[in-house]
Amino acid sequence: MNDTNVRAGQCHCGAVRFEVTLSDGFKSIRRCTCSYCRMRGAVVAMAEMGGIRFLKGEDRLTTYRFHTGSAQHFFCSVCGIYTHHQRRSDTSLYAVNVACLDGISPFDFHEVPVMDGVNHTNDTGKPTRRAGTLRFIPADDISRRSKPDGSA
Repeated sequence: MNDTNVRAGQCHCGAVRFEVTLSDGFKSIRRCTCSYCRMRGAVVAMAEMGGIRFLKGEDRLTTYRFHTGSAQHFFCSVCGIYTHHQRRSDTSLYAVNVACLDGISPFDFHEVPVMDGVNHTNDTGKPTRRAGTLRFIPADDISRRSKPDGSA
């Protein structure tokens, strides 16, 4: 796995283990405001169809579909962790939960674009709209900002 776009990942309990080739590294990270994504709260990165190779436990995955049923959300049937989903707006892409990738945390990204899934492009016929940006500011950064001279 020399390619930096190729990452190993797994669910929480390890029943599902996979390798994914991210289409554009972490340049495609995002969140979504649709009812399901809002409750799930995951940061995702994109992989093309065929970009996920299961090393273990593909049979342990279960799926959930809602609304139009075109998006297919996969999660481990043992621990319940969401690993990825087939996107509704582009069914040739998977969105992979970055928290499932080895050595990656959603808190590694200081800014995450948030897409407007409530007004989904497939429902409105309009281009995908960015709803906002989710920011993570580490506590150390906050304490440095709160001192008048900016010192730690």
